[in-house]
Amino acid sequence: MGYRDKALRMYPHVCGRCAREFAGKRLSELTVHHRDHNHDNNPQDGSNWELLCLYCHDNEHSRYTDQQYFADGSLSTPKTAKATHNPFAALAGLMKKDE
Repeated sequence: MGYRDKALRMYPHVCGRCAREFAGKRLSELTVHHRDHNHDNNPQDGSNWELLCLYCHDNEHSRYTDQQYFADGSLSTPKTAKATHNPFAALAGLMKKDE
């Protein structure tokens, strides 16, 4: 069982930011947010997770990348946003399994 399934069993199906409730087909709109932004940090007690709707989750990550981007206070220094998660990291291994 993945961390999303575990989080959905642990927590009520409510967005932690906007408090919208999700059920049935709309449950897919509820995502698991890692509080420390580390997708590899998945404690079994769920202490690093919170359920957020797609919109609040996107907003949270936008705020986080904006904060990183402007961290040094300089607007003149060119910067690039850094991704913290590679969703395709294990794809090559999964593709080989199916062959």
